[in-house]
Amino acid sequence: MGLDAEQTIAQPRPIGLTLFRASEIYGAEPFYHELIAGIDRVVRPHGLSVLLRVLPTREEELLQLGRWQQDGTVSAVILVDLIDDDERVAFVERSGIPAIVIGAPTTAQGLPAVWTNDAVTMHEAVDHFVSLGHRRLAHVTGPRELTHTLSRMEAFTLASDLPDVDTVSIGGDYSRASGLQAMQALLARDPRPTAVVFDSDVMALGGLQAVQEAGLRVPDDLSIVAWDDSAQCQLSDPPMSALSHDVQRIGEMAGEELLELLAGRAGTTREAPHAVVIERSTSGSAPAV
Repeated sequence: MGLDAEQTIAQPRPIGLTLFRASEIYGAEPFYHELIAGIDRVVRPHGLSVLLRVLPTREEELLQLGRWQQDGTVSAVILVDLIDDDERVAFVERSGIPAIVIGAPTTAQGLPAVWTNDAVTMHEAVDHFVSLGHRRLAHVTGPRELTHTLSRMEAFTLASDLPDVDTVSIGGDYSRASGLQAMQALLARDPRPTAVVFDSDVMALGGLQAVQEAGLRVPDDLSIVAWDDSAQCQLSDPPMSALSHDVQRIGEMAGEELLELLAGRAGTTREAPHAVVIERSTSGSAPAV
């Protein structure tokens, strides 16, 4: 069990979170704002807060962790966007600083983890499109060095392994511009896909812009689903269909595990609730051939 709500931690120090992003991408990306809101809801009653540093390189991330550990700035750290053989995991294991991973247990290397099953979510997305008659599917991915991107790509390939389904994947970087460029490339294909899964809501908005600039209609000519629902999806024109996770609940689960660690108990690995497909106005039946 964690600390009681009325308990506080003596001389509390913040919880460190580093994020490798261009500032303009982070500013437009709702996921981490929602995640931090969920963490805060759990840890603030104990006198804790989240200290975020958005950094331009992975090397800077590692250096920041070292500075925090040397100066005693933070009480624990949260690791996100892991890659294979992530040096940050090795660092926290050497330093002994309490840490949890937001990501799959297979990449956490024994650290406590809170994760979403991306394979299940991708199958939901593909099944959604196939049930609507789509047979030419595309996946616009996030950065391909990230382990969760690789997991989604593998799941997309497996879920689409049907006799009459054709697929293509194009990489992006979570920015709106990369979503627009990826969609422009997809529209140039012959035949073009009729349905596209985007790995983030921001990239999906860029994709929607590209479709509209090409004079095509969504969903009559092409369907789009965004990974992670957000206010931006709900307010887009037309409103964006999305794979909806309860991101704040993921943050709350991470906060609960952090309190366990700070209370001197071993953290655990927990799977967050599965995503559900929210059908709005950007997904519909496949266009007639």
